[in-house]
Amino acid sequence: MATLTQTNYKKDTYPVEGMTCASCASSIESMLRHREGVSEANVNFAGKSVQVTYEPTIVNPAQLRETVQEIGFDILIEKQTQEELEAREAKALQTLKTKTIVACLLALPVFVLGMFFHGHFAWGNWAMLVFTTPILLWAGQRFFTGAWAQAKHGRANMDTLVALSTSIAYIFSVFNTVYPEFFLSRSLEPHVYFEAVAVIIAFILIGKYLEEGAKNRSSEAIKKLMGLQPKTVRILRDESELEIKIEEVRVGDRVLLLPGDRVPVDGEVATGTTYLDESMLSGEPLPVQKQPGDMVYAGTINQKGSVQLIAKKTGGETMLAHIIKMVQEAQGSKAPVQKLVDKIAGIFVPIVLGIALLTLVSWIILGGEAYLTEGFLSMISVLVIACPCALGLATPTAIMVGVGRGAETGILIKDAESLERAHEVNAVILDKTGTITLGKPTVTDVIWANNAQQHEQLETYFYSMEAQSEHPIAQAVYAYYKEAGAQVQQPDYFSSLTGMGIEADFNGKRYYAGNYKLLQEHGITIPEELAEQIVKLQNEAKTAIYFAGATQALGVFAVADPIKQSAADGIKAMQDAGIEVYMLTGDNSQTAAAVSRQVGITHFKAEMMPQDKADFVKQLQADGKHVAMVGDGINDAQALATANISIAMGQGTDIAMDVAGITLMRSDLTQVAAAIKLSRATVKTIRQNLFWAFFYNVICIPVAAGLLFPFTGFLLSPMLAGAAMAFSSVSVVGNSLRLRTIKLK
Repeated sequence: MATLTQTNYKKDTYPVEGMTCASCASSIESMLRHREGVSEANVNFAGKSVQVTYEPTIVNPAQLRETVQEIGFDILIEKQTQEELEAREAKALQTLKTKTIVACLLALPVFVLGMFFHGHFAWGNWAMLVFTTPILLWAGQRFFTGAWAQAKHGRANMDTLVALSTSIAYIFSVFNTVYPEFFLSRSLEPHVYFEAVAVIIAFILIGKYLEEGAKNRSSEAIKKLMGLQPKTVRILRDESELEIKIEEVRVGDRVLLLPGDRVPVDGEVATGTTYLDESMLSGEPLPVQKQPGDMVYAGTINQKGSVQLIAKKTGGETMLAHIIKMVQEAQGSKAPVQKLVDKIAGIFVPIVLGIALLTLVSWIILGGEAYLTEGFLSMISVLVIACPCALGLATPTAIMVGVGRGAETGILIKDAESLERAHEVNAVILDKTGTITLGKPTVTDVIWANNAQQHEQLETYFYSMEAQSEHPIAQAVYAYYKEAGAQVQQPDYFSSLTGMGIEADFNGKRYYAGNYKLLQEHGITIPEELAEQIVKLQNEAKTAIYFAGATQALGVFAVADPIKQSAADGIKAMQDAGIEVYMLTGDNSQTAAAVSRQVGITHFKAEMMPQDKADFVKQLQADGKHVAMVGDGINDAQALATANISIAMGQGTDIAMDVAGITLMRSDLTQVAAAIKLSRATVKTIRQNLFWAFFYNVICIPVAAGLLFPFTGFLLSPMLAGAAMAFSSVSVVGNSLRLRTIKLK
């Protein structure tokens, strides 16, 4: 396996054709990982895709395809549209459906002859041979081609089990039909098992057909996202209106949008006013007003007005494209438990082959020649009933449906590990600004100290300092003075003081703007008349921003940041789910207490530096808590990275979204509780699936081997074994699909 650096690897996802079980996925992964130039390969059996990380200068997609084709599978390396992929899937499903129907129709007379009229007609065995042969060689062809491709590389999968069991039974039956004297001369009955061969293949094909249909439904969420982008766009070029393909749109093009149109690109409204349905992005059903200067996003729906947009991002750069990529990668990623399951699936088939052979030998040794038939049937039943598919589908189908369900409601999950980790969360830390509050503070009060002379000049300094900062509160001050027509004066010196504020020099004098900790750090005093006003402001849940000279505070600016309407409901939902909620803020304790009271939080800490927030996360973790940190990345990127799971709000920064395991497209705290509920439901489903898959194989294989026969005389028919095997896979996928209907709020 090649070792790749960050600068030369490439990661691609390809659709896979021909997989029938988890062992197939394991074989593809193993072959690709041993290919020179490949760093990593992860197959999503449920999603029928493989994600490959490789060095393009050493190996190319065509060579990757050749590697996969060597063991009887195929990957689609040419760029496929969603319609083309769906057409291929539909064609493959139709072929499987046709073979399933034909197999069932031909198996019916074989079953009737074998079970109810056996020995009644001299031509009975020959009739069953005629009906069974096309079932085996045509309807069941996929099992033999798959098994042979695996065998050439010394591998085995589910196809191997089906091909071996049915071919052994078929050859044995043909021999006894053509040459019955061999057993008759030895006083033994020349049994035939054509009905077992026919019914086994028919049942397995029924199961595969139902399984494929269910797997396709598990990926409906991503298909819906892919279907959101229109195929053509109306644009204005050289004052002419043109309709072009979506792929031909360029950044800077002027796009025309009529009522009912889907937005084709990310862009800025140039002219006109309208309302957009952005539910595909945020899950929020209410339309959002858009006017000149506002951003719009690909995939959203124009409801009313006609507008013109300036294209800012097209194709794979749009937010919709990023969401699709994120969902695809999350659905293709593997939960930690899946790695253990993959190891088991990789050795499952060889173990079953050994058990089947041991079953036959045990029957002959313990029962003698008289029990040869029972031993033969038991061996076939073991081969048929063993099901690596249920194991392979248990985790990925639940992950696919869970991630898809999240995407539909505006909850984007980075990978399977994040989804699995979130279910353990029992403590949630919320940053105040932008998480509990709207993050859109406004200046409400301006109070100057009695000793502050020349207010106008000082206000210019203060405004000019805040204009240099990107903090939301600084931006509120900037907006307040900009509206008043203030002019920016460039400072002689400027510096940001992490967690405290800023400092700057004007005309040889040092000035400070920030929180109370900044004043403490520099030994700055607060005049009595200001101190009295500050207490009053803080009790009103307003944030005090101090402006000071070298030794004394000159003024205080009160900033109010409205609390989100969803905050109290979201916090209560988390508390009702047994989660402790904490609020951390760099604000003062009085303001923090006032906000906490309004939203129902009992645990809060004020005047927290970014490092303090990260340390508090570690403290909770040391106390045995599984911590989720919710923030926007402005002052909490370190805490986000330290938490067990990090959750970024949709209005946050790129920093937060890069670090975050979960991104909420809507800045709504009820989404935090919904994300944790989704995680818990998904992990519960995975556990149910794995329990069923392991329980099924652990119980059914010994029963198929004849364990109950000495005590009850019961011997499992190979036909029932085939039905049980088909049911096991379908039940696992069906259980995962229940996640599509889960109510998250």
